[in-house]
Amino acid sequence: MNEIIIGSRGSALALTQTNWVADQIRRHNPSIETRVEVIKTSGDKILDTPLSKIGDKGLFVKELEIALLESKIDIAVHSMKDLPTDTPDGLCIAAVPERAEQCDVLVSAGPGLDDLPTGARIGSGSLRRRAQIANHRPDLQMLELRGNLDTRLRKLDSGEYDAVILACAGLRRLGLGDRVSQKLPFEICVPAVGQGALAIEARADDERVRRILAPLEDGNARAEVAAERALMAALEGGCQTPIGGAAAIEDGRLRLRAMVASIDGKTIIRKDATSSPDAPEELGRSVAYALLRSGAGEILENARKMATGQVGAA
Repeated sequence: MNEIIIGSRGSALALTQTNWVADQIRRHNPSIETRVEVIKTSGDKILDTPLSKIGDKGLFVKELEIALLESKIDIAVHSMKDLPTDTPDGLCIAAVPERAEQCDVLVSAGPGLDDLPTGARIGSGSLRRRAQIANHRPDLQMLELRGNLDTRLRKLDSGEYDAVILACAGLRRLGLGDRVSQKLPFEICVPAVGQGALAIEARADDERVRRILAPLEDGNARAEVAAERALMAALEGGCQTPIGGAAAIEDGRLRLRAMVASIDGKTIIRKDATSSPDAPEELGRSVAYALLRSGAGEILENARKMATGQVGAA
C-alpha cells in the first residue's frame, strides 16, 4: 500500500502542523495516502510541573522517535524547538519546510509590553522568555504557565494572568493571529532555537520516505536552524537554561543573534555575527564560544542548578 503513516502529538497546534505536512506530501505525490497516528509524549502527560524541573531531553519527542525506530510510523512531525540537538542513531531530520515567523508575541487585553501597569502578571512556561521580560520590565510579575495554546489563552481570558508570552508562529498556524497585542523585537526577546520551524524526522535508511519528503525542504530554513542548533549544542542548552538564538539570511549572508541570561533576568549576554549560509554550524559554534568567553558558562551553570532546585534563587 502506498501509504505514509505520520506520527504527531495530539494538541491542536501539533495536528494542524501535521495535517499541513500531510497535505504537502499529497500535493507533491497524489498517489500517496497519508494517515496520522497520535502519540502522547511525556511532556503532554506532565502538566503540573515546570518544564525545567522534569528534564529537557526529548520531553515532547521521545515517544515519537521510539515509534519511528520501531517502524510503527514512517515520519514524525515536530516543532523544531522541541527537538534535542542530538538526533538518535538511525534517525534524521529528513526535511525542514519553509519557516514561519520566529518572534515571540505578547497577548493581553490590549496594551503592549511597555504599557502594562507595574505588577502586572505575565504568564510563560519558558525560562528564556521570563528572564528576558524580567530584564526589560523588572517591575512585572513573571509567573509559570503550562498547557497547550488553548489552555494558556483560556487562563489569560479568565483573568489568571494580565498577559502571556507565546510564539507568533503557533498562534498564526491556528488562525489566532488577531490575538497578538505586540510582536516582541529581538532586542527585547530573542526567540527559542528553532522557533517557527518544523522538523520532519524519518529513519535515516528509508530512501523511499526521504525521496517523498524532498520537495518539502527549504534550504534557507535548514541553514538557519542548523546555525541555531549548533549554538545550542555548543552551549549544552535546553529547557533548564535561558538561551535564545535566531538566525536569518539577510542580503545573502547568514546572521545569528543569540543571548544567554540568568534566570532572574538581571544579567544578559548578547552576541551577533554573520557568515556564509554554506557554513551554518561553524557560525553557531563561533557565536557560542563568543558567549562563553564573555561569561555565559557560569551563568548557564548557575541557571541549571537553580532550575533543578540545587541552589536557592538569588
